[in-house]
This record gives sequence, C-alpha cells and structure tokens, in this order.
Amino acid sequence: LNLELHCDKDGKVLEKRAMEGKVFRKMVHDYDELGVAKFNQDKFDEVWPYLRVLARSSPDDKLTLAKGLNGSHLYEDKEKCRLLLKNDRIDIFPDRQVVAMTGDGTNDAPALKNADVGFAMGIAGTQIAKDAANIILLDDNFASIVVAAKWGRNVFDSIQKFLQFQLTVNISILTLNVICAFADVPCPLTVLHLLWLNLIMDSAASIALASEPPTDQLLERPPTNRHDSIITKQMLTNMIGMAVYEVGIMVFLLWEYEWIPDLQPNSDDPITGSKSRHYTMLFNIFVLLQVFNEYNARFLRGEWQIWRGLTQNPLYLMISFGTMVFQVVMVQIAAPVLTHALKIHPEGLSGRQWLICLAFGIGTLVVQQILNGFRRLVLMLWPGHDHVEEAKQTLAEPSEDASETTPECTPE
Repeated sequence: LNLELHCDKDGKVLEKRAMEGKVFRKMVHDYDELGVAKFNQDKFDEVWPYLRVLARSSPDDKLTLAKGLNGSHLYEDKEKCRLLLKNDRIDIFPDRQVVAMTGDGTNDAPALKNADVGFAMGIAGTQIAKDAANIILLDDNFASIVVAAKWGRNVFDSIQKFLQFQLTVNISILTLNVICAFADVPCPLTVLHLLWLNLIMDSAASIALASEPPTDQLLERPPTNRHDSIITKQMLTNMIGMAVYEVGIMVFLLWEYEWIPDLQPNSDDPITGSKSRHYTMLFNIFVLLQVFNEYNARFLRGEWQIWRGLTQNPLYLMISFGTMVFQVVMVQIAAPVLTHALKIHPEGLSGRQWLICLAFGIGTLVVQQILNGFRRLVLMLWPGHDHVEEAKQTLAEPSEDASETTPECTPE
C-alpha cells in the first residue's frame, strides 16, 4: 500500500483500502430474509475505487470482482470521479475497466473466464484453470505478468508505427498520381518504381519497425482507452504533414527543374521525362524521403530524440542501410542494365544531384520536428482540460522512478 494515499497520520489503513473476503461480501451484497446474497452493483461501486488489498478471499470473491468491474459504469459519473481525484487522489480510468485475474485452481476457472485477461500458472495450475485462462505463466512467476504487459504494449505500438509509415507513403503516392493525371504530365513513378516502394513499405518496413525492443517506459504510460482509434491525432498530424512535404517537393521539382545541375550530360539525352536524369532524380528523392521518414515513424507521440534506442535495434539499422545500398546500386551502378526496365538514366545521377536528393531526404527529419512543435503548441493553446492533459503527457520526459505523491490510478 502507498502509505501516503491509503494510511492516516498514525499509519492505520484507511477504510475500504484493505479488507478480508467476508467483509467484502457483506459490503457488496444485499441479503434477503433467508440470508441469500444478491450482488449490488451500486454498493460495489462504492467500494472498488478504494480497494487495494483483498485478503482471505474465496474464488467467488474473485468472480464478484471480475463481474463487478466489468459491469461498472462509474467512469460515466464525471462529478464523482472528480471528487475521488480531488479528495482521495484516486484517478478513475475513463472507460470500462480492464480486468486481469490470476488463478491456479479449478475453482478459479469462472473468474479467469470472466476477466478480460486471465493468467493461469503453468506448473501449479490445474488443466481446467489453464483452459479458462488467456495467458499461461510457464514459470509461475508473477513478474512475468509485467513482461507480458510490456510486450503487449510494444506489439500495439509496432502496429501503429507501421500504419503511420505506410499510410504516409500511400497518401503521397496517391496524391502525386492524381495531380499528374489532372495535369496531363507523365508520373515520375512507374509501375516498377511502385513495386520497389511497396517492397520498402510492406516487407522491409514491417520487419524493421516490428523489431523495436520493448522498454520500461512503456509501463509508465497510462493504459489505452479501449474506444480510442488506433490512429491517434499525433499520428494523423505526422502523416498529413509529412505527405504534404513529400508531395510538395515532388510537384515543385516536377515543374521547376531548370535549376538542377547536370540535367543533360549528353546532347542527345532528354532533359525531362522517361530515362532522363530529371525523372531519375525524382524517383531517387521519393525513395530517400521514405528511408529517412522511417526514422520518424519509430515514434508516435512527438518525441524529439528520434535517434533514441537505435543502437538497441541492429536489425533496423541493417534494413535501413540495406535499403539505401540497394537504391544506390539500382540508380547508379546497375543503371545501364536497368535503364529500360526502370526508365532511369543509363549513367545514373551526378554527385551534385545525389547531394540534392540527400538534402531533401534529410529534410523529413527537420519537418518532423516542426510538426512536433506545432502539435504541442496547439495542445497547449487549445481550450479544454483533455487537450491540456494530453499536452502535459506529450511534453513530459519519461521518468525512471514513479512519484509516490502522484494520483493513483485504478487497475486497468
């Protein structure tokens, strides 16, 4: 128990914070003349926000907890939640509670089945308990629950990272093709170009972004609301903002190309269009935009330090470096062979053109920081409690030790 939150000045445990099973049963049930107990949800909602320890509980008590928490709509009473936070520093999760239950005996099976996530013991647990559970702890170690929660959040983050990256590329490609179609100009991205981009997006990016190892900082975040969209507002800002930058660069270079150096190394080479250095450069720039934006996609909440954790994921670095090498080989070394298939210039690009391509690609890193700053400014200036709290969470740096004086959040 947190002594500051759940004990008085003399060290005595406050009311409803810790109790035995028989006391708990009397507090959450109504009894008729024959002594038959009937569960009362309203009484339960008066107890569970405070309850932290339930000792000498029976399997029926665990089942009551699971059903009661699942059926509680206390979060809808905003005034009561506000008073709980103000008077007792108890923060009610703003959605239906997510219940996790552990058990090893046959009698625990109903509670494991009714919980959102049931944990059974792999060694000491009975087969019935294992069948009713969602997750089996093979080593019977409760610390494994923390590992499971950390990996679960990491998988969810990996899905969001991949969506953020892939949708950004899809929006850019679709918008660019629509603009070229209405402007009646050849699109710089051919079918084979799109196949190569698809390989970058689907195969390489999914492996790279899904290989991010979990960190302890994942456990410091508040739980995700079950009704929240998998695409957050920060992700939407990143995708739209980055797509605007990518499409803007491509459209600008598609029409304003006279300033680009070394466009026509030979007198019979086309200045623009198929097999020109102009369109080869556009293809190269678009690929490099995705290569560098993949570093931005590793983060979902507007973090500044996009290089954080790179050394802990060598697979990501290998894939990113390998993609870059393949791009150089296609555009520069294998250009004489691939010129008819990829519609690129047979001599590739000059050194100055490569520098321009790299500059636009690295620009995605700068644009992401601008988007992060814009998002945080909007969150701080936009009226409303929810927006201010979201901004505080975004601005807050992850801490190693949780403060003992912060409001205590109820179980997920």
